[in-house]
Amino acid sequence: MQLFVNLPVKDLDRSKAFFTELGFTLFGMADTMASVVISEQTQVMLLTEPTFASYITKEIADAGKSTEAVMVLGLENPAQVDELVDKALAAGATPAGVRQEDGVRYQRGFADLDGHHWEALCLVQPAG
Repeated sequence: MQLFVNLPVKDLDRSKAFFTELGFTLFGMADTMASVVISEQTQVMLLTEPTFASYITKEIADAGKSTEAVMVLGLENPAQVDELVDKALAAGATPAGVRQEDGVRYQRGFADLDGHHWEALCLVQPAG
């Protein structure tokens, strides 16, 4: 099974550049949408707001004012968490959420250029 998460974006070119700076590959690009490849089974579809609106019957949520979902990216170690979040912040993201470091997980978050909340998470494996 595959998962495709669709997100509305104000400026597709700017969003594509942002996710490319984070090291993600883009696939299936068109004038109004592009796919950010997370893994073989997961992609995040970036759709211009008019295109996104054509799929829904409600208003598009303003991700800068409210949180409808949190996208969590599972990484292998805390250094990868820091690397991804630091890249995101350098590319124009803002910090989001609450940093978690409790011996079970290491997690940091950011809001992308459209205000969508992302978390980078490493689950710490118990010793032994």
